[in-house]
Amino acid sequence: VRLVESGGGLVQAGGSLRLSCAASGATFSGNTIRWFRQAPGKQRELVASMTSSGDSTNYADSVKGRFTISRDNAKNTMYLQMNSLKPEDTAVYYCRIIADGTVYWGQGTQVTVSS
Repeated sequence: VRLVESGGGLVQAGGSLRLSCAASGATFSGNTIRWFRQAPGKQRELVASMTSSGDSTNYADSVKGRFTISRDNAKNTMYLQMNSLKPEDTAVYYCRIIADGTVYWGQGTQVTVSS
């Protein structure tokens, strides 16, 4: 199973980015999908999650109302739309799924928000 993130970059505060995470070797459709982030010197934290059915999502308080998680099961891809970005959103963002009892992480994509 391989997860590949893309879409990170440098953006000014108030801007937007859309992260993508494409999976190969496993299907998203039966899995809860999650996005995490890790800022320098901090622990990795859960940013957003979506159930396999897509009918339930959860967000960290710090991103509620600004970030949106979504999935396209046909493309085996999940997304994180990030709007109104703040400097404190600067981190490496990771996608994660659990398939057949094994945890899989993407390699991470850097998001840097300048003030």
